[in-house]
Amino acid sequence: MQENEADREARLRELASKLFFTLTARARASPYRDVDVSKSVRHDGLTLDAAEEILNTWKLRGPHGG
Repeated sequence: MQENEADREARLRELASKLFFTLTARARASPYRDVDVSKSVRHDGLTLDAAEEILNTWKLRGPHGG
C-alpha cells in the first residue's frame, strides 16, 4: 500500500517533532532545529524525499545529532 502525500507529511512532522525539528511544508519542506545544537540547523526548499533523508540521518545519530 502506497502512502499518500498528506499521510507522508504527517509522518515526517511526527518524526521531526521527536528530533526537536520544526517542519514547515508548503510546496517544499524546510526542517529547522534550534534545540540541543550549538548553532541552528535549517534546510530550506527540500522535497519530501530530501527532508525525510535528513530527518532519518538525525534519527540514526540520536537526539543530539552527534
